[in-house]
Formats: sequence, C-alpha cells, structure tokens
Amino acid sequence: MKRIETVALIGLGAMGSAYLAEIAEAVPMDNIKVIASGDRARRYSREGVSVNGRTIRFPIAGPEEESKPADLVIFTVKYGALPQAIKDARNHVGPDTTILSLLNGIKSESVIAETYGWERLLYSLSMGSDLVRTESSTVYTTLGYIPFGEAKNTQGAYSERVLLLEDLFKRVGLKYDIPEDMIRVLWKKFMMNTGVSQIITLLRCGYGAVQKAESVRALAISTMEEVVAVAEKEGVNLTLDDIVDGLKVTDTLSPAGKPSTLQDVEAMRPTEVDIFAGTVIELAKKHNLPVPVNEMLYRLIKAMEEAYPYSIYK
Repeated sequence: MKRIETVALIGLGAMGSAYLAEIAEAVPMDNIKVIASGDRARRYSREGVSVNGRTIRFPIAGPEEESKPADLVIFTVKYGALPQAIKDARNHVGPDTTILSLLNGIKSESVIAETYGWERLLYSLSMGSDLVRTESSTVYTTLGYIPFGEAKNTQGAYSERVLLLEDLFKRVGLKYDIPEDMIRVLWKKFMMNTGVSQIITLLRCGYGAVQKAESVRALAISTMEEVVAVAEKEGVNLTLDDIVDGLKVTDTLSPAGKPSTLQDVEAMRPTEVDIFAGTVIELAKKHNLPVPVNEMLYRLIKAMEEAYPYSIYK
C-alpha cells in the first residue's frame, strides 16, 4: 500500500502550526509545504512561526505555483476563509490526494466536496486541545487527538484512505481515533463548541469557569441541550450522556486556556458564531424547534463584534 509522503497545509494558525510541527518530526521538511500568498507568505518565510517556544520555518508554496499534488492536504483556516482556501489549494490537489478539514462546525466537508468531490475527503476534527495563538506564536499544554474516517467505519474493513492516514499518524505519533460513526462525533464536537466555546467567549473567561463555576457550567449545558434536540431532528444520535462526556473532556483542559472564538474577540476579529449558534438556529427553524439560549448567544456575540470599533480596551 502506498504511503502518505507529502503534506500540504493551508491555514497556519494555532491548530495548523501545532499539528504541522508534529508532522514535521517524522516527515522531511522538503515534503511539507504551507500554502500561502502575499504578506502572509512573506512573513512566514521571513519569521517562521513559534510553537511552544520553538521557531519553525516551513516551506511556503504560493497558490499559483505549479507543483506535484500533495498526498495529503489539510485545511485549518477559519470557516469564513474556506472559499478562498479551496481556490488557493487547487494546484496542490490531485486525483490521489486525501483531504482533511479540521475546521470547526459541521459544514466544511460538504463545502470542500463541492469542488474536489467526496472521494478525496475524510471527515476529521480536533478534540481536547487547548491551543492559544498570539500573533505568530502558538502555545498549548494539551494537543488532544484527531478523530477521522469515512462517515461510517468498520474495524477490520477500513477504506484505503483511512488506512493511509492511520499509517501516517502512527509514524508521526499523533493521537487519533477512528470512530464507527464519524457524523455523530462531528456533531458531538459541534455541540461542545456551541456550548462551552460560546459561553466562554461571552463571559471572556478561561475553561476553568466551565469547570468550577456552577452557573457557567449550567449555561453551557442549556446551550448543548438545544443542540441535542436539533440533532435528533436531523437524524443524529446525540444524547444527554454526550453532554456529560463533553464536559469531562473540557475538565481536562488548562483552566486558563481559551477557545479560538474568544481569541477572535480579544483580537477584534470576526468570530465563528455563524457556524455555531447560527447553524443551530437555522436547523431549529427547519424543524420548528425553540432554541432561545442559542438565539441569545447569537445576538450577544454579534453585538460584541459590532462593538469592536467602540472598544475602550484598544
């Protein structure tokens, strides 16, 4: 069986830089490329990125460069940047390329598939990490693990793409899981982001607040209960036990850690509230379900974004 030997990544933020640094421990740097252009590409080439205090200069490839397609292309951009990222990756995707999307939410794979087809895609996500990005520096205490696979995976009968990626992760030493039901796992992470990440963003606190503050934890639970209700209508088997499991994962994170959504607010960037509460509201309307907590969060976080120009903390 052919191995994954070359890796391209687009989106060298906290997640992208952390995972690519791990991959570079086992994959030669000549077989790695970061797809970037303009000022960002020049900055990466000149300064590199810092991961837990170690400066790394990854090879940079422009979107326009004609090059041999990579065996694996990883998308780690923000959701709003995905359409452009799909265009920028075109010269690096070939018939045998496997594509991973580690974006938050439950929509990115279907968006990518519109251009590159489902036959190249594996579902994936990052679980249990506490990555924090400041300018070009990424720090973390827990990198977590990557669940991945086809929509359905049967042990002993994994697809060739799943086996190829498993082989790479074993060589690299990345922690991973191949769930039987990847759609359910995607929704579980979506539920956690919609609850924990949005509540922390609104309150501007660390994971410790959800771990220790009773009222904060209760508010996160109420948010996630609405996701469970929507998931049931969408034919996804989420349960209240999944909320308990999700909080157990949150309890393992650094109390001072914070999700990317809060980091966006602190940097006065657009958040991903549209793919969290926005998606819940959209699906709830389809099924005539009330989701008052997510509606409240959506309005408040959108108001925070609109208030950026008037902030007294600049």
